[in-house]
Amino acid sequence: MGDYRAFCASLVVFLLFLGNGVNCEDPYRFITWKITYGDIYPLGVKQQGILINGQFPGPQIDAVTNENLIISVYNYLREPFLISWNGIQQRRNSWQDGVYGTNCPIPPGKNFTYALQVKDQIGSFFYFPSLGFHKAAGAFGGIRIWSRPRIPVPFPPPAGDFTVLAGDWYKRNHYQLRRILDGGHNLPFPDGLLINGRGWNGYTFTVDPGKTYRFRISNVGLTTSINFRIQGHKMKLVEVEGSHTLQNTYSDLDIHLGQSYSVLVTADQPAKDYYIVVSSRFTKPVLATTAILHYSNSWQRVSGPIPGGPTTQIDWSLNQARSFRWNLTASGPRPNPQGSYHYGLIKTSRTITLANSGPIINRKQRYAVNGVSYIPADTPLKIADYFNIPGVFSLGSMPSSPSWGNNAYLQTAVMSANFREFIEIVFQNWEDTVQSWHIDGHSFFVVGMDGGQWTPASRARYNLRDTVARCTTQVYPKSWTAIYMALDNVGMWNIRSENWARQYLGQQFYLRVYSPAHSWRDELPIPKNALLCGRARGRHTRPL
Repeated sequence: MGDYRAFCASLVVFLLFLGNGVNCEDPYRFITWKITYGDIYPLGVKQQGILINGQFPGPQIDAVTNENLIISVYNYLREPFLISWNGIQQRRNSWQDGVYGTNCPIPPGKNFTYALQVKDQIGSFFYFPSLGFHKAAGAFGGIRIWSRPRIPVPFPPPAGDFTVLAGDWYKRNHYQLRRILDGGHNLPFPDGLLINGRGWNGYTFTVDPGKTYRFRISNVGLTTSINFRIQGHKMKLVEVEGSHTLQNTYSDLDIHLGQSYSVLVTADQPAKDYYIVVSSRFTKPVLATTAILHYSNSWQRVSGPIPGGPTTQIDWSLNQARSFRWNLTASGPRPNPQGSYHYGLIKTSRTITLANSGPIINRKQRYAVNGVSYIPADTPLKIADYFNIPGVFSLGSMPSSPSWGNNAYLQTAVMSANFREFIEIVFQNWEDTVQSWHIDGHSFFVVGMDGGQWTPASRARYNLRDTVARCTTQVYPKSWTAIYMALDNVGMWNIRSENWARQYLGQQFYLRVYSPAHSWRDELPIPKNALLCGRARGRHTRPL
């Protein structure tokens, strides 16, 4: 006991240096990452990739609910670098979110230590590099948050747990892709698809006959929705971005940009090898790639054509999305059932409508939200807000409804909101492409989606009982998606397109969730080790 107290005392000193709250009841995991360039051959062509500890994709992060992750990132690149954590809510702590609106980049040759807590979370997520189109070069990886031992999980422990990081890929390096975008053009069509950094039949998942396995599938691509399927096998959906689901069975799943799903697959077929297929959705031509599901007692390799899947059918995808339901009797991170939070009985305080568009501004292709195309400031918004630095951004510079007409403009867009509001957001898509939206720091309830123009009468079709809570949602072409969201996390939070070209060219903004209390109960203070840049350079974070 004395050793434990001594450890906690030393840990308190270390974490006070970082500027984070300390709770010695929750364990800590210490991780060190070295970010380097390295040669990769994902589509059979030599490319310069971005590696973490020499790996592409990067190392898996495993944590248990409420654990603390102390991740020291050393940047050996020739350019600034940041890592963000898709789906990790950073409770009271947007200082650790790892996007340029909250954090100064890690300069070349320097390091920064993130201090995250996976507070009240379970499920399947991923991390990615958020600056400079680095995501097109790698530095992404899976995150698995396991339930605490005494919290019941609504399915038996699987025999194995596999992470599947899938998405589109380009043979051009991230510098070339960035130049295309900076020149005012959209990206060309992708060159292929990858599964865990490999091309056709490049990755193998080995299973024992008769046993059941969990597959955690994330779309880590840049521009393309995908469909996932396993030849001859059914998939039982059990979790979506931290929500246990009703365990419906599917032969294949649409997974849009930035989304993550968990399925159970039983090795109940004759002993041989089977294709695992990822194909592009809503594209012409259709891209595809494969991995191998290998039965441990198999001597028969895969052969023949790969199993087909949906291609451009929107209604099929919409109906599948509507079939995902919350498991109202399953425990979440805490023992109380997920259904104990009755989101459908709470009155919303306001409705925000967000319409995407692709305007031409200054003779260059841009993307916008409500007519505003986001441009980064010279100082991270969260840091400017903390130091009250004028002229970096203006609250209210992001309108809460679209303006009609061809008057799009460039702006460092920030929308203001109050802590503990419960809001409705309608994503309206009048374009011909599927949109995928992500909100940092929160999960939200996808209450409805349909074609056409959203109106107040659309609320009559909302699911107010058992829709899933998640952090990324799709909006189909010429359609709308509506969500309910509790603003229960103070901070500066990025709302963005998960299409990385659209995000890079302006389809994003920040939501400032504000509490006048200025209390550590609502938000942790600025970390002592926070990097300061731009107009904040030369200032001091705070005394120890």
